[in-house]
Amino acid sequence: MKRIHFENNKNWLWITVLVLSLIFILVGTFELIKFKNPKTNNTINLVGYSLQILYYSNHFWRKNYVQWNKANMMIRINSWTGNNIRFNTIETTQLIDKKLIITKNNGDKVTFDMTKIQEADTQKLLDIILKNTSIKSVKK
Repeated sequence: MKRIHFENNKNWLWITVLVLSLIFILVGTFELIKFKNPKTNNTINLVGYSLQILYYSNHFWRKNYVQWNKANMMIRINSWTGNNIRFNTIETTQLIDKKLIITKNNGDKVTFDMTKIQEADTQKLLDIILKNTSIKSVKK
């Protein structure tokens, strides 16, 4: 059984990486510190952009990935593309035959195949949806 990697956007490690990258980019671009070697600012700038690439490519490293904050979530299960879903647009959530079906207010349905996913991870995903929406229970 496969696992889902869950990441809340309040992860301090990634926030630190993002802030450090912005500092490096600003110092490297505007040459706030004068170095003897003029290429040092270019190197600092390169490190800043590399940290940005590291931060924004994080969700491509894993095949099963869920990232969320209090407004929306990005779910990527068994695919290379993810689905961004705003919590306030979720009308119902169903788990039928190991398929997670999320129905939005406008009638659109998003389906995820959970057959090869561990039961504990499926339950955690449902708990995240229930905690952040006005839905009281999941139809099974």
